Amino acid sequence: EQSIAQSLSTFSSHMRTIVDVVAQCDDRTLVLFDELGAGTDPAEGAALATAIIEFCRKLGSRVVATTHYAELKLYAMRTKGVINASCEFDVETLRPTYKLLIGIPGKSNAFAISRKLGLSEEILKEADDLVDKSDKDFEDVLSQLEQQRQQMELARQEAERLKQETAKIKQQNEEYQEQLRKEKEKAVESARREAQHIIDEARAAANIASEELKAMRKQLADGTDVSGINQRQAELRRNLNEVEDKLRASQPKKERPKPTRGILVGDTVELLKLGTKASVLAINKDGTYQLQAGILKLTAKPDEIYLLENENPYKAKGGHPAHSGREMKMTAMPTEIDLRGMDTVEAICVLERYLDEAMRANLSTVRIIHGKGTGALRAAVQQALKKNKFIKSFRLGVYGEGEDGVTIAEFR
Repeated sequence: EQSIAQSLSTFSSHMRTIVDVVAQCDDRTLVLFDELGAGTDPAEGAALATAIIEFCRKLGSRVVATTHYAELKLYAMRTKGVINASCEFDVETLRPTYKLLIGIPGKSNAFAISRKLGLSEEILKEADDLVDKSDKDFEDVLSQLEQQRQQMELARQEAERLKQETAKIKQQNEEYQEQLRKEKEKAVESARREAQHIIDEARAAANIASEELKAMRKQLADGTDVSGINQRQAELRRNLNEVEDKLRASQPKKERPKPTRGILVGDTVELLKLGTKASVLAINKDGTYQLQAGILKLTAKPDEIYLLENENPYKAKGGHPAHSGREMKMTAMPTEIDLRGMDTVEAICVLERYLDEAMRANLSTVRIIHGKGTGALRAAVQQALKKNKFIKSFRLGVYGEGEDGVTIAEFR
């Protein structure tokens, strides 16, 4: 049991130890203080504790001190090189969690623990009224800091959970993509085997047909009636056509990359249904294309053709056409171009390509349809014609040629 005299004795013993410790402090010393300044008047004890810690710090010592003094907590908050730390305490279970909280000063939790242990609310209220307002405000600040820390911890845990869930979803997606890749490879291999099977059937059918044709020739040489032979030939032809259709259907379709630009006049495209190439002669108002495939001229919708960029006769950035003279003679060159519906930049780009193509096709004059409208496209066209070194002269159309809606240009 402690008495006033014993408290004084305890404090004296405490201070005698402190004096010895301080006397040995230097820049290589680690000093551990437990409840520094305890056993005397709290105000004086807190002041002594602060001064002792600061003295040790000036000597270069590293100091760890435990305390219940609010003054020391404030000292740590205000002093550079000093930091608060506390051990988390669960008021509900009255047990420490043994989590060290760096930067968070601890609370005594005296009232909360007393209330939990069953101390009268009347006594607790009286005690709360006796607490100094500044001390109470300080404790409120500590409570707010603890609440913010708990909220940040919950947010951190939620962020960690979302991170793990995202990683899990990413892994599942990668596994799904890998499964799709394997299934695709499996489907391609299956199609390859099916195609090989059809090829084998076709070879077998061809061998049979060859043998039967030999027999037919022998019958013809012997003067046999040819009506049955013709019928058999037609049957063989149908069988071979069926095999070819099966083989074509079994081949996996190649995925083509999406073209990097739109189709322009002079481009080379593929007619998807026919599998043949064609040149773009003009772009119609309704979005369809006028094409020429050999001696055949036709109109196609955008979804019926595919731009062959590698076979485009122009370089990537407005170069010269790459057609040979022989190819130019084989391709009919239109004597007019319709720029209506295009913006100025696109129209001038298409016009320059067309003029270059027309000049190489040895056309003497061309008709450029730009429409009347605001006149902006017409002005842009005529400005482009002025800059073109291959144009000898140009004029607006007259009656019967389209009047102000067209420009007639003459090559040099």
